[in-house]
Amino acid sequence: MSKVLATRNPTPLEWANAFVAVLQTERGSSPHTVRAYTREIQTFTTYLSDTLGADSRVDDVQHQHIRAYLVTLYGQGLTRASTARALAAIRAWFRWLAKQDVLQSNPSQLVCSPRLPKHLPRVPSAEQVNSLLNAMETSQEGAADRMPPDRKPHGGWPERDRVVWELLYGCGIRNSELVGINVPDLQWGNEVLLVRGKGRKERYVPLGDAAAIAIRAYLPSREEVLRQAGKSALVDAGPLLINATARSSARLTTRSVGRTVKAIAIASGLSAGVHPHTLRHAFGTHMLEDGADLRAIQELLGHARLSTTQRYTQLTVSQVQQVYDKTHPRA
Repeated sequence: MSKVLATRNPTPLEWANAFVAVLQTERGSSPHTVRAYTREIQTFTTYLSDTLGADSRVDDVQHQHIRAYLVTLYGQGLTRASTARALAAIRAWFRWLAKQDVLQSNPSQLVCSPRLPKHLPRVPSAEQVNSLLNAMETSQEGAADRMPPDRKPHGGWPERDRVVWELLYGCGIRNSELVGINVPDLQWGNEVLLVRGKGRKERYVPLGDAAAIAIRAYLPSREEVLRQAGKSALVDAGPLLINATARSSARLTTRSVGRTVKAIAIASGLSAGVHPHTLRHAFGTHMLEDGADLRAIQELLGHARLSTTQRYTQLTVSQVQQVYDKTHPRA
């Protein structure tokens, strides 16, 4: 930021880089958010240079220029959702510029977001998920002579994979939150799990019995892998979920979690569209089905706004009918 301010007349790209630096250092944004915002804003600055000239400045930008840029994105074949994400990044950038008194007015406020179709997330039923998890537990208990994790086909690791499913579905956490869990975050005495969400916000979620049992069954094999890799120091303080060899970075990646969840879902007869976030949707939906308060679900999911929680939950037609039959005087 100081280098930009030292420049007599910073270019849009310089202001963009300054904003990205703020996201990284001051706001604690996730690496995914930083990458996405960097891509969207730098692409927009290239558009400004091409249309307004290389000597253009951020205070030259009017709302018409932003609208024209969105039209350009549509012309490139981007969907409404992708265009809306680009606009969200631009808006965040211009809000920051306005707070820095770089702009007298914020042109992005005059640009409306594209209307997005509302899709209810399709989630497996509670019976389907429970059946899958019970099968994983039974399979794990029945296998006495198991190969070491690094020699299993496709990197499969039943003990760890069960923990992945139990925590994603049992706690409703995000994929990024899952891989970010460290062993000290398991607070056995209080039966809770410390989770670090978006913007480095921390929250506690209940650690259910099934998840706790799965973790305890997994920890011995985790310790074995770490010791074989010469990383004994990570046994009590490192990441909970590790890759099968613990080489280079031992922490399991979100991409690996996605592959694991999808492979197990397909093998169990579920839709190929099941991914880690599907289990988060299922967590909220199934709790709502069983009568949980929406505000409590919001707290567990770590949502800042209740409207976000409402999008993560859905009631079946039969449940709506049951509520109507029980509560309406003319039912």
